[in-house]
Amino acid sequence: MSMFIALFVVLVAVAVSELIARLLPRISSTYFNLLFGIILAAWPMTSRYIPEFDNEFFMIVILAPLLFFEGQRTQILQVQQRLKQIIGTAGILAIISAVVITMILPNLFNMTFPLALIMVAISTPTDATALESVIGGRAFPRSSHEQLTLESVIGGRAFPRSSHEQLTLESLFNDATGLVLLQAGIIWWQTGHFNFLQNAGTLLYAAGGGALIGFMIALLFMVIRQWLLRTSINAIYAQNLVYLLTPIIIYILAEAIGVSGIIAVVIAGLVNNSEANRSRFSSPRQMHLGLNLVNFLTSILNGMVFVILGLNLELIFTSQYFIHNNNWQWLMIGVTVYLGLLVCRLLYAKYKVGDHSWRSAGLFSLGGVHATVTLAMTFSLRGTLATNLYNQVILVEVVVIILSMVTATVVFNLKLPVDFDARNRPSRQREIRDEMVKSGIERVKKMDLDSAVRALVMYDLQDQIRSNTLRSFFKQWHGVSQHQEKINVLQSVDQRRALMHAFNEERRYLHSLALTHQIPSDEIYDLYSEVLLAESLVLDPKSRLI
Repeated sequence: MSMFIALFVVLVAVAVSELIARLLPRISSTYFNLLFGIILAAWPMTSRYIPEFDNEFFMIVILAPLLFFEGQRTQILQVQQRLKQIIGTAGILAIISAVVITMILPNLFNMTFPLALIMVAISTPTDATALESVIGGRAFPRSSHEQLTLESVIGGRAFPRSSHEQLTLESLFNDATGLVLLQAGIIWWQTGHFNFLQNAGTLLYAAGGGALIGFMIALLFMVIRQWLLRTSINAIYAQNLVYLLTPIIIYILAEAIGVSGIIAVVIAGLVNNSEANRSRFSSPRQMHLGLNLVNFLTSILNGMVFVILGLNLELIFTSQYFIHNNNWQWLMIGVTVYLGLLVCRLLYAKYKVGDHSWRSAGLFSLGGVHATVTLAMTFSLRGTLATNLYNQVILVEVVVIILSMVTATVVFNLKLPVDFDARNRPSRQREIRDEMVKSGIERVKKMDLDSAVRALVMYDLQDQIRSNTLRSFFKQWHGVSQHQEKINVLQSVDQRRALMHAFNEERRYLHSLALTHQIPSDEIYDLYSEVLLAESLVLDPKSRLI
């Protein structure tokens, strides 16, 4: 029951913070998630319902699905084409950074080499979700087909697309490197010995085995799914339920046999991307439901990650260790680790990433934002280190996380141009939608309809632009609830026919607008999809309300 209450409280925090973020769109919702997490932990009314951080629960229920969905948004061909760069950033860069900083820390601070490796290993993984949160509102091409025009940005050159793609791919695969380095550090700490060949073999086994397991299980699920799609026993809801459980199953199985569960779920997501591209029309309802579920869960899980981070930040900074610790060495260690990672990434990017300019290298280095996996790896040490050392590691990693997010946010806001296309998109779409609906209304006015039917159709069309008042809504709701609207079968047919004519006119308007090439095509497609979804509520027997 306590876990249910804790989940309820966290989900409410996610919902409220997302609503507030809508009121202040220039501030990433991530920071509101963090703030509400801190408030929940500080407020006595809710803090008593917050249990201790469960690392295993976090990895299985939150992180594994997130990485699976992230992998599914990435084409496997893109990974194949950039395999060399992925190995470079997720493997070589991570290892070099760990070695360099591990050698530096004991010479600057009073610590052992194993403890230094543990701290650096935890700081190695980067987070694509955190990157998107700090780069929000700044201009960068979001796909290989998108070109930013001079009119759409101001203040300088946009974030290089190649660097952005490489950062995203790096974050998918460097988690495994960090986990293996952490394992090596723990063994070194416990035994006093470091075996390079053994740890290198462990890394290859964990990453290669995880990739193989993820591919094989995803392939098996794909074959079963595709077979069911082509039979009469296919069940949409059961299929989607199994699909949502897939990353959890794969992660648990991979970890049970000693390989990287993170790599396994990422590879499984890549396999699913190819499957979805070539089977999306086999069962459109199933595909549509699945995509909506993925988008919904991705948003919720991302919010939960940062609310949980906020919860733990408050608990850390109000702990007895922090309050009574007058030694600020943990702060200096955290700053040193972050700066060391930043310099290593900068030098690597200067010679290996993008156009090899210092500007691109600097943006790439700052784009290595730390958050989710760093948090999970930190709390996985509970019981492994002595309490004082464990608390010190937590504080060091908190400094790394906060520095990486705040520094990137400040620099990106100063150095990257504003994406005015994205900023002006809501108002531009609102104007287009108004004209679109106006064309549909004009079409209905020309039809010979019963007055009651016409009134209902007009109300429905005006709802597309949210022009109906709350008072008019309650009047309509009261009429429906009290069965005051006496519409017979023939009139309901007329109502559907009128709406179909209106939607057809709206689509025609959008098509004519697209032919002018004055509005970005993705904005036209977005509105076109709205009309099609509205149409499905009129035509689809399983969704129809009239």
